[in-house]
Amino acid sequence: MPGILARLLTQVSANKVRLIVGALALTFIVAMASPVSAQQPNSVNPTASSVNEQKLLQELNKIQGRGTIPDTKSYVIEQPVGLEWRHWHEVTLRWIGGIAVLGMLSLLVVFYLVRGQVKLEAGPSGRKIVRFNQFERTVHWMTASCFIVLALSGLNITFGRPLLLPIIGASAFSTWSELAKYAHNFLSFPFTIGVVLIFLMWIGGNIPNRTDVEWVKRGGGIIGKDHPPAGHFNAGQKMIYWIVVLGGGLASVTGYLLLFPFYGTGIGGMQTAEVIHAGVAMLFIAAMMGHIYIGSIGMEGAFEAMAEGTVDINWAKQHHKLWLEEEVTQAANDPKSQGRAAARPAE
Repeated sequence: MPGILARLLTQVSANKVRLIVGALALTFIVAMASPVSAQQPNSVNPTASSVNEQKLLQELNKIQGRGTIPDTKSYVIEQPVGLEWRHWHEVTLRWIGGIAVLGMLSLLVVFYLVRGQVKLEAGPSGRKIVRFNQFERTVHWMTASCFIVLALSGLNITFGRPLLLPIIGASAFSTWSELAKYAHNFLSFPFTIGVVLIFLMWIGGNIPNRTDVEWVKRGGGIIGKDHPPAGHFNAGQKMIYWIVVLGGGLASVTGYLLLFPFYGTGIGGMQTAEVIHAGVAMLFIAAMMGHIYIGSIGMEGAFEAMAEGTVDINWAKQHHKLWLEEEVTQAANDPKSQGRAAARPAE
């Protein structure tokens, strides 16, 4: 009996010891865990590290993902600037083109009805003088022909779908647009060559001077009946020259950026190039309409200068008196001259 009692007391003592040790261990674990848990947030936000689209738009002006193909441009998912470009192309540009082209056409019709054709007041003399040689006329007509095709095919991009498609139908419009695209692309090369040659051929005669100021003040022989003297090119022709050189040059450069995409520029650069290309082209077309009018039905005897290369002596006296005097003086100093000053009877 005493042995049994002793064993019970021993077991009770061991249990107390284990209980105390366990309690101390639990207390230690809780004490160690409390600072760590105090640093943890009360709630977990599973989207805390996810992409914030608005922040990306503000910082990068686009939303771009990830990819595995070499063309990193394909990673762009959303570019809000593209919406602005589309509005420019489908709305703003059509307004600019409509006002420029239709406005110029209306102005020319009204001007013709009010002013009429600028007549050769002294009538034809029967004697001709060379104004443009064969090379000059070839360059002019090559550039002019390319311009007309480029203008029509370019206008089709902006106005073809809303205006032409309902009239000729989807099939014909698709065929026409494809042909227009190829013509626009390939004829850009001879057009650019023509612009460069025009710049080099006529730069010497197209530097503005005081004679041009007086020519403008007196209406240039277009407004009113006065015919102020002018050199080989008057102020109006000089203005057309610089429109061709600067406008044509700018249209060519921006056009090649579009024709050869991503060679030296990205999406944003191409959008800017298209805005400049299309805007300049619309104004260029309007200016050339005025040039074509004056060189054809607007002025008697003007078309022969580029069609035949010669003009009547009386036409030269009326519109380019200073140039005629220079040519006559040159011919007098060089009797063997066979150049522009060589006047001859009309054939």
